[in-house]
Amino acid sequence: MDQIISELMKMFPMMNAYLAAGIFIFARLLGFFRLAPVFNRKEIPGMVKISLVLLLTIVLTSITKPDVNIIKDSFVLSIFLNMVVGAMIGYIAQLILLAVDAGGDMVNMQMGLSSAMVLDPTTSSQVSIVGKCFQLLGLIIFIQLGGIYWLITALTRSFEIFPLDATIIPLHQLVNMDYLVQLSSNVLFMGLQIASPILLATLAQDIILGVISKTAPQVNVFQLSFLFKPVLGAAIMVWILPMLVNIVSDYFLSFSHII
Repeated sequence: MDQIISELMKMFPMMNAYLAAGIFIFARLLGFFRLAPVFNRKEIPGMVKISLVLLLTIVLTSITKPDVNIIKDSFVLSIFLNMVVGAMIGYIAQLILLAVDAGGDMVNMQMGLSSAMVLDPTTSSQVSIVGKCFQLLGLIIFIQLGGIYWLITALTRSFEIFPLDATIIPLHQLVNMDYLVQLSSNVLFMGLQIASPILLATLAQDIILGVISKTAPQVNVFQLSFLFKPVLGAAIMVWILPMLVNIVSDYFLSFSHII
């Protein structure tokens, strides 16, 4: 059997190259699907993800046109590095959506709904109800703007920056550190920008209730705050929803070039 395989390799020298390239691309796609938004959703069955990875592997293998001598160093090291590169691209894309999640968590805390938590199957952790709504809203806007196309384009461009047989990750080319710092800082900045109307409204409500507690001590202000905050926060959130969609859309469009 080994002799037959070796003879086939001599007859078809590109078979070995395409097979190795397919394994490397498959490893990069696995790391990418693990962290990239939309693709990392656990609501998508694992069999569907694997089928999509195999389909993309076949397509990208034909596009990359690998060299005959693609295996030059450690085969296992190349697989590991390709998986790391794919995970890095997915993580950078995930940072863009985390800003919307942070805004939802701030709104949820300010509305006094911190005790209302649900299970997020993607992260296997407890998340707030409002934060989950904002997360799904951001995900829908991301898909509607063509976010999946941006992800696939970034993954395709990564083969030019980091070849399949490379053994050193060029971080200065693959990831702009200023760009990464800006993305990380925008998680807090954009979250505050999204939550600022509700934060200001609830702050004004706290000031009014504080004045009432001083002028009329017999009024149970503590109980009133539990009643007013969720109602006021929900009303303002519905009112600013169109503006919120435009803000999130502009934010996503400003980072359309992931790498």
